[in-house]
Amino acid sequence: MKAPSARDGMFKEDSWRMFRIMAEFVEGFETLSNVGPCVTIFGSARTPVNHPHYELTVETARIAAKEGFGVITGGGPGIMEAGNKGASEGGGQSIGLNIQLPFEQMPNPYIKTIINFHHFFVRKVMFLKYTSAVILMPGGYGTLDEMFEVLTLAQTQKIAPMPLILMCKDYWQGLLDWLQETMMKKEGYILDVDMALMQMTDDPQEAIDLIKQHTGSKEIAPNFI
Repeated sequence: MKAPSARDGMFKEDSWRMFRIMAEFVEGFETLSNVGPCVTIFGSARTPVNHPHYELTVETARIAAKEGFGVITGGGPGIMEAGNKGASEGGGQSIGLNIQLPFEQMPNPYIKTIINFHHFFVRKVMFLKYTSAVILMPGGYGTLDEMFEVLTLAQTQKIAPMPLILMCKDYWQGLLDWLQETMMKKEGYILDVDMALMQMTDDPQEAIDLIKQHTGSKEIAPNFI
């Protein structure tokens, strides 16, 4: 009789991992499919409570909630906390998609609906599947990862067209200049239509108005076509 190999053990472990991944998808679909139109807000977990970016996020999320949008964040501190706080103050759905990390990201206290994820890629699907728009506040590598994933999915038509709004012009302008001057004009790696996937503003009301103009009276269908 052949003794079990390390490869056999790995296959068995991967089989059980599949069920865990499926369970996370099922919980996410069941929880979010009935929450109504939402706006997803991305930004740094390191933003302190007394920072202008924090206050701008609170105000933006508050207006979104009052206009009938739920707010989805990553569920942690910083910008995520600000988004959930504004949604809660605005009387709207305040949703946190928390990720389990080695250094334990703790959910913020303003979340009304929370889902905990072990896998980043499942969480990323849930950020976008039931959202009507994405608002990007200043952030680091994680925020840039989320930004370019949304752009790639929109560019390749894997998600329906939606507003991608960058807030805080001073923070984002340098990146947009590089994308336009180097990536688009000099190298030709992206096109005008790709740059047009993004909009930028410093005004919370303008951001929500842009989202309302896009959604209008249309029924919002789940993303990933």
